[in-house]
Amino acid sequence: MILDKELMMSEAQVVTATAASTNVIDLGARLGLDPGLSDDLWLQIRVDTRATASGSATVTFELQTDDDEAFGSATTLWTSTAIGKATLVAGYNVVRMRLPLGVERYVRVYYTVATGPLTAGKFDAFINSGVQESF
Repeated sequence: MILDKELMMSEAQVVTATAASTNVIDLGARLGLDPGLSDDLWLQIRVDTRATASGSATVTFELQTDDDEAFGSATTLWTSTAIGKATLVAGYNVVRMRLPLGVERYVRVYYTVATGPLTAGKFDAFINSGVQESF
């Protein structure tokens, strides 16, 4: 698997409280195609650094899309279950899935921390062509 830096939404992004991914991807400009027409684009989210918290924190991950880079009317295309900090260890793959139907021009990942805050935790989120089983 080859990662394109321009398709990284989060690269070892520190998440201790609810936040959007550091980067928003402009699929129209970056890929030069209608992202809704491609069946070979994959979303991958993985834990870079173990999540820790003094309490029993959880993180919910969302893939959001919008036709506006400011995400004024964001649509959530996919949501994980609330994942406990004990599961969020380095190397854990939260999701590896094809981009779902309904993707608009811009995409981002949204992290929701509950019963937090986290005291540590870094995440990677990116889009690529194809999928790799291990890292």
